[in-house]
Amino acid sequence: MPELYDVITMGRIGVDLYPLQTGVPLARVETFGKFLGGSPANVAVAAARLGRRTAVVTRTGRDAFGEYLHHELREFGVDDRWVTPVDAYPTPVTFCEIFPPDDFPLYFYRQPKAPDLEIHESELDLDAVRSARVFWMTGTGLCAEPSRTSTLAALRARDRSGITVFDLDWRPMFWDTTEAIPKAASDPAARYREALAHATVAVGNLDECEIATGEREPYAAARALIAAGVELAVVKQGPKGVLAVHRDGTVADVPPLPVEVVNGLGAGDAFGGALCHGLLAGWETERVMRYANAAGAIVASRLACSSAMPFPYEVEAALTEGAVTSRPTGATP
Repeated sequence: MPELYDVITMGRIGVDLYPLQTGVPLARVETFGKFLGGSPANVAVAAARLGRRTAVVTRTGRDAFGEYLHHELREFGVDDRWVTPVDAYPTPVTFCEIFPPDDFPLYFYRQPKAPDLEIHESELDLDAVRSARVFWMTGTGLCAEPSRTSTLAALRARDRSGITVFDLDWRPMFWDTTEAIPKAASDPAARYREALAHATVAVGNLDECEIATGEREPYAAARALIAAGVELAVVKQGPKGVLAVHRDGTVADVPPLPVEVVNGLGAGDAFGGALCHGLLAGWETERVMRYANAAGAIVASRLACSSAMPFPYEVEAALTEGAVTSRPTGATP
């Protein structure tokens, strides 16, 4: 029998280099902090911080940054057994600029190809994927081969068992839509529809929902996601909060938690880890959304991403106080 994981995520990983100066253009930044990055990796970290047993399926370069990511995953309590090296490509690096409260440009260095897009179907532990209580995949994993085929194979292996989450994660710069690529392979909407048919939960912001469904109005987007096959549609609306619609008719329209934003990057990953935690706990939809909102707000109040993921006591305190109080990044109980 495979070991049972609460959450297995699959997809992007890399090193985030965040400026230690806010409001300064990247060209003038002098000092940076180095952090584990990549949405699926961060979701696994966020869920681990909340007490869940997690693992990530991804690949790094065979280099010093790859070694760093292994070390960080272990330090955060995330199983790295399915994080394997690729000789041909370097571990990706991502830079950002920080202009609070709502401008955080990202600069991805993933050329000539990111190792996390070299996940091969033959290398997947499908027994572990099937048995995980939550399997989390992202739209980025559908942008290129062999990752696309492998991600869809993992979804088919799940056969909609347990909780299967599709993080819509739209990153247009990762998709090659040149004439050299067959349209059937490079059409994001088509690939998203294919994945939605195998997912039980879809999570995305308005831009991502529009790519997946053609709908931008929150309720219309949620209904379209459910029509595409999921049981629960979660539409993130930024400063307007989050809308969750279940196939059974349950609706939760939850406002955001007040927060002084330091860095909005990573808030969605904290939301994702907390979403997994709440769904695994069997909470009602509104409670899950409020908890996930609070986790996201906490990370938005901090500079870092992976190391900023909150512990349960921090989320509970934010919910009790009705706002996020500044605390040291990654403070331990």
